[in-house]
Amino acid sequence: MSAPPWVIVIDDEAGSRQSMAIALERAGLGVRVFDDAEPALAFVEREARVRLAVCDLRMPGMDGLAFLNRVRAQELDLAVILVTGFGTIESAVEAMRVGADDYLTKPVDLYELRSRVLKLIENWQLRDEVTNLREMLDERFGFDAIVGQSAAMEHLFQQMRQVAPSRASVLILGESGTGKELVAKALHQASPRRQERFLALNCGAIPNEILESELFGHEKGSFTGAVGRKIGKLEMAAQGTLFLDEISELVPELQVKLLRVLEERQVMRVGGSRMIDIDFRLLAATNRNLEQAVADGAFREDLYYRLKVVTLSIPPLRDRLDDLPLLANHFLREFAVREGKPEMRLSGRALKCLSEHRWQGNVRELRNVLETVAVFHDGGTIEVGDLPEEVGSAAATPTENPVQSPFGKPRTMAEIERQAILETLGRTGGKRAQAARVLGIGVRTLQRKLKDYREQGLLGEGEA
Repeated sequence: MSAPPWVIVIDDEAGSRQSMAIALERAGLGVRVFDDAEPALAFVEREARVRLAVCDLRMPGMDGLAFLNRVRAQELDLAVILVTGFGTIESAVEAMRVGADDYLTKPVDLYELRSRVLKLIENWQLRDEVTNLREMLDERFGFDAIVGQSAAMEHLFQQMRQVAPSRASVLILGESGTGKELVAKALHQASPRRQERFLALNCGAIPNEILESELFGHEKGSFTGAVGRKIGKLEMAAQGTLFLDEISELVPELQVKLLRVLEERQVMRVGGSRMIDIDFRLLAATNRNLEQAVADGAFREDLYYRLKVVTLSIPPLRDRLDDLPLLANHFLREFAVREGKPEMRLSGRALKCLSEHRWQGNVRELRNVLETVAVFHDGGTIEVGDLPEEVGSAAATPTENPVQSPFGKPRTMAEIERQAILETLGRTGGKRAQAARVLGIGVRTLQRKLKDYREQGLLGEGEA
């Protein structure tokens, strides 16, 4: 603490007042003494640092109970210990009934006084820490953490505010890199479940044989390697929120099991014999067209409708370029602080260049580009020449036309995506998990795309 907590002692007996004050000062506390409750109350109203009052119950004028009633009526953030010279059960009960935090009897045991006061101070310090942590969470994961003021984002924020307090499942749609998990966290933070856990699981990044155990848990000996009981994410999210990213990658067997959990609100661990009641909120996300997946038989229709009680769509960055200056400044401020560098800002030409880029990786790609710039820049104005070559070399063509390659041959976005995947696999030595992380997609998404390329005859011998 920057200064010792302020405690006030109110007692019309000078000896008692001074002995209590000295005992508390020796404990390292800042203390003010009063012989009258009226000026003490006025002092509390002026000084927000006062956190605790030790007040005699019986005094001329405003007594201890009247002081306590005024404190509670005015909703002052003050703990109150009442001191009574009578020690009757009735006076103690009355003190606690009207809202005293504790009480002591005269003659006051000064060691006991210090112990009670320090305990109450510890309690409000812990409360303040929790409040500060909550505010930090709200700042990091709340709506304010999602940068945007375009019409598309304002519409999304309005929907989120309406949806967040409900118990409904939410399906979050958006391209890779648009911030689906950030939206999920913001929904949790604005919900009645905000005091409980938020757990996230990427269904496309975990092999099927492991994913089932991650979701549902398992009992000891239920399969080879199950050396102990494991609690799954569904159980762990009890009373809280479970976010399943890349839900489209869930295999049919697990789709059936998840549907049963959503319908019955019960889960059975792998190898278990009893159903466990669970209460959680499910948020799911995908960058695929689930309606098409349902039509193709790759995703269960009943699970699809269970998930999409509410659907939120996050616009791609190219459809909200009005937000690009805000996002860019936000990231540059973050990186300047992190790197310990002077403030960085984009020149007009650099901002125009960024606005003309295609941003296939959306906000994640923008963040990565600016992080690269921040690492090598010494602060001040960022010019076009400071931008990575793939962003600063040339502006993209309009959305409705094919993208031009540096060699002048038109290419579709599907061709560009295929080239990006194959080049990334080449750079990672064919390691699919590493390539998927670089591309910002799940391993199974990458595997599915490679399979599609093979079936379409788009992979040469030895490729992927």
